[in-house]
Amino acid sequence: MSDSAPPQDAMRRIKDWPAAERPREKLLAAGANTLSDAELLALVLRTGDAAAHISAVDQARRLLDGFGSLHKLAAANTAELCGYSGIGPAKAAELQAVFELARRFSAEAFKPGAQFNSADDVFTRYRNRFLHSNKEHFLALLLDAKHILIRDITISTGSLTASIVHPREVFNPAVRESAAAIILAHNHPSGDPAPSREDIATTNRLVKAGQILGIDVLDHIIIGSNGYTSLRNAGHMEQT
Repeated sequence: MSDSAPPQDAMRRIKDWPAAERPREKLLAAGANTLSDAELLALVLRTGDAAAHISAVDQARRLLDGFGSLHKLAAANTAELCGYSGIGPAKAAELQAVFELARRFSAEAFKPGAQFNSADDVFTRYRNRFLHSNKEHFLALLLDAKHILIRDITISTGSLTASIVHPREVFNPAVRESAAAIILAHNHPSGDPAPSREDIATTNRLVKAGQILGIDVLDHIIIGSNGYTSLRNAGHMEQT
């Protein structure tokens, strides 16, 4: 065997592995929770990289190593995925579909009827919606008098650095839905939930508009990758 030839083990297809080592058979025998991230991804990929003589599991490991984490892989676009040998548009689409399904599954917890009693409630329910986004999304959570969610509205989707939010876009749906109060929420794609001066200024402009309309702005939650900031708890909101 020449120096450039791949190791014999790497050339083996997964179906040639012992049954107990194959991801599909492991899942069926012991449950999906027993598989590693690479093994679960391998079931989505189904095949490896023929040119590199690697299995689907090794291809999955290569993706995870290349992007650095499962979260970063989930945020990858088609061009980034197709930059890896053995990943074409079809496989890229399948990976993106799986991650989008996971996000939508998490989003089912955001249905009308949820009650918000704290900033932590907002963070818990909305963090996964923003987890892999590279843009700011500004939401208004429309609440009834008991602080039960009527529905949430996406007010704006901005750039990496800012979202432009006008009181008209925030309060028009609140008036139409007869909301008694609203909670504002948006993400920081950087992962750092510390408020900017623009965040604070925008919040207090909306608080004043709400006072005129008789709709309380209860809080503004900034969501980061591993935490959040409540502008009310942090003392950045004018008293209502």
